[in-house]
Amino acid sequence: MIGAFIAIEGALYAGAPGFVRRMAALVTEMDDREMRVAGFVALFLGVGIVWLVRG
Repeated sequence: MIGAFIAIEGALYAGAPGFVRRMAALVTEMDDREMRVAGFVALFLGVGIVWLVRG
């Protein structure tokens, strides 16, 4: 599971470094509430994907 996350993150860094850099800059400008909402969205999306794949 962690290996899949690292592989996906590595693919993003290798394939779109400019996009990753812009996203990192945007994250530093987010307030705590926006960051929390984004974190929950990512959490639920990730759990949903794992649930669908594992059946």
